[in-house]
Amino acid sequence: MSDSMWTSTSLPYLTAREKGRPEAWASEAGARGGKGTQCIAYAGETTPPEEVVALLGLSSEETVVVRRRVIELDGQPCELTDTYYPAHIARGTRLAEKRKIPGGAVTFLAERGHVGARVREDVTARMPSTEEREILRLSPDEPVLRLSRVTLDGDDRPFQVDMMVMPAHRQRLRYEIRIG
Repeated sequence: MSDSMWTSTSLPYLTAREKGRPEAWASEAGARGGKGTQCIAYAGETTPPEEVVALLGLSSEETVVVRRRVIELDGQPCELTDTYYPAHIARGTRLAEKRKIPGGAVTFLAERGHVGARVREDVTARMPSTEEREILRLSPDEPVLRLSRVTLDGDDRPFQVDMMVMPAHRQRLRYEIRIG
């Protein structure tokens, strides 16, 4: 793709896909003339970080299933994403397996009755860790954006948390808000 800045909106990643349609990232990148892929570095049950415990409303003893992914655009890493699900929702499902899910995780969850009704996102900027810098191929002076997203169902229960890290100089986040 010729444009070095990627403009992203969250809505496609929160909406279930029609049967047979590719996951949102591949579709969005393809529509813009690029190739969007992802590598699942890890999937399984784990003890969550404190921030995830708080966002999911879990007790400190509860576990989660995490899917750790490296997102690529045209073969270049552009985002690191850790997605967390309460274990009672994800244990023993495709979410806990280190393979792609046809149609994406949002579609998989919707088919099981977990549909997002509200999302809360927080964006901060910081310098990357050594591991983040290496994976994202950044120089030591390049900052990253960190986006944390919690998805809640119609009863205001959180069921998914995404923690994303993106090179700041290659990313623009767009939010549209309808009032009334």
